[in-house]
Amino acid sequence: MTEVAVIIPHFNDVVRLRRCLTALVGEGGAGIPDNVDVVVVDNNSTDDIGPLRDEFPMVRFVIETKPGAAEARNRGVRETTAPMLFFLDADCVPARNWLETGMRLAGSADVIGGRIDTFDETPPPRSGAEAFETVFAFHQRDYIERMGFSVTANLITSRSVFEATGDFRAGVSEDRDWCLRAGEKGFRLVYEDALRVGHPTRSDWHSLAKKWRRIMSEGFHLSGTDAFGRMKWSVRAFAVAASAVVHAPRIVTSTALSSTTERVRGVVTLFRIRIWRAGYMIWQAAGGE
Repeated sequence: MTEVAVIIPHFNDVVRLRRCLTALVGEGGAGIPDNVDVVVVDNNSTDDIGPLRDEFPMVRFVIETKPGAAEARNRGVRETTAPMLFFLDADCVPARNWLETGMRLAGSADVIGGRIDTFDETPPPRSGAEAFETVFAFHQRDYIERMGFSVTANLITSRSVFEATGDFRAGVSEDRDWCLRAGEKGFRLVYEDALRVGHPTRSDWHSLAKKWRRIMSEGFHLSGTDAFGRMKWSVRAFAVAASAVVHAPRIVTSTALSSTTERVRGVVTLFRIRIWRAGYMIWQAAGGE
């Protein structure tokens, strides 16, 4: 009987998905117990996933034509009857004991968010984008304990909690939105440091800006697009720009960065991304989106 479903949304990232599945299933699929169903939900990629089907016969691949990771995750839930749902992202690398740890923790809380460590995919020194993400990306404990949500790159819940909360909603920050809705239902979200995955840093400005454009689009719609919501969004834009000054010392003093070059690049990227975000947010509030 299937007890756990591992749900992985994917879109045009075959190399990273192969890396993720290799880490998850182990040699010849030996890391997958019989009661675990691994479901990759492909978001109608143009990249050929046929070789992966052959390479990982222990994994189920399904196609979801509705765009967006939220729709892919919802489809993954519907594809299985497992009482426990483990969410993982295709570009993540789960720790060797991730599945074992998750199965041990499953049911200990309504929603569990695990640790996400960043790693670089390019040789040193880090680019500005990599340095920025090394310092600022994926502070899961803070997200969970202070802000009340976990990113879905490393999240465990039960089918009963998921069904009571409802599907992930497309067009908003679906992980934050879903966790906040779960909290409103009275479900408890906890952080578990032992549940670990790695996530690559964005390597250049283009990929970093693409990430934040998506986040701002989702955040804008989540905050409300009426007149009051747009006003709040405009005010927040100025706070975002000013935050670069406040947060620069975190880069300068970070022990995760290994050289002055990386720190300088990180500070420059910090100011660049925060000012760019502020301008984009003002454009959104003015009706650009």
